[in-house]
Amino acid sequence: MSSLSVSSGGRKVPFDAGEFFRRYGTAIIFVLLVICAASLSSSFLSERNVMNVLRQVSGTGIMAVGMLLVILTRGIDLSVGSVAAFGSVLSAIIVNHYSAGASVALVLVAGMLCGLVSGFLVAYLRLQPFVMTLAMMAVARGLALIISNGQPVMMGDTGDAITDFGTSSLFGVPLPVLLMLSVFIAAAILLNLTRFGRLIKAIGSNEEAVHLSGIPVARYVLAVYAISGALAALAGVIITSRSGVGSATVGVGAELDVIAAVVIGGASLAGGRGGVLNTLLGVLVFGVIGNIMNLINVPGYHQQVCMGVIIVLAMLLQKGTGWLKR
Repeated sequence: MSSLSVSSGGRKVPFDAGEFFRRYGTAIIFVLLVICAASLSSSFLSERNVMNVLRQVSGTGIMAVGMLLVILTRGIDLSVGSVAAFGSVLSAIIVNHYSAGASVALVLVAGMLCGLVSGFLVAYLRLQPFVMTLAMMAVARGLALIISNGQPVMMGDTGDAITDFGTSSLFGVPLPVLLMLSVFIAAAILLNLTRFGRLIKAIGSNEEAVHLSGIPVARYVLAVYAISGALAALAGVIITSRSGVGSATVGVGAELDVIAAVVIGGASLAGGRGGVLNTLLGVLVFGVIGNIMNLINVPGYHQQVCMGVIIVLAMLLQKGTGWLKR
């Protein structure tokens, strides 16, 4: 039975269970996880631990925004973790010779160029996003290893502005967290209040119809990959700001976490469906799960198994909403 009837103003309105879980499933999962985590560890809801969780997920959250835009167009970007590593190493190298502002700007440009290469191959040459971004994943990681000689890169005194950003707070909230929230707010405005946002959703829903209406689809697809690359590089800078060390090992496996967070947030890998708030909740779900497993001393290898199981359950939940509508 896919729906129930509820009374509203004297008339019956059908209750669509599938639509309800599609809209609020991520929020329900998040609330249940918080309740479970609080019951398992008394220190989970402490201010220090909550801020620590938010700080840890700030890089993943920023990458998730770019991934959401790509997935909305029915694409995928497997290179985000490697581009983050490239951004991490590049920021540490550049900041030793130029100002922090110049370093961040050049890193964003480098990440955007990585995204533009992938986007051009996908949008204009019509190559498969999975394969092309897999190739960029290898290239970006290789570049990070080459320019760092496979060694961690320490930031000098000129990098103090970056490290101060990673360790400072405003009104008790870590600055990386505020940056992450700013990126989510900007994405919400972009998707809900601009023509660009409406069109990338339409492209994911029915690319052929958008193309026939005279819209240059390839330009929009190229743009979302460029944004994803820039945000991945920015995430690399944020991760580096917390340690003061640029490393080519940053972001290993991050693409798995980012894609899973977006999918848990209700985005459809078939494109055209997904929201910013639910993506943020998906990121927080991953943060809570990782944090509580650390608090109760779950071994690292077991945590990887749990993350894989979560992805499967998220896909089953997404599929289940379709069954409920039948």
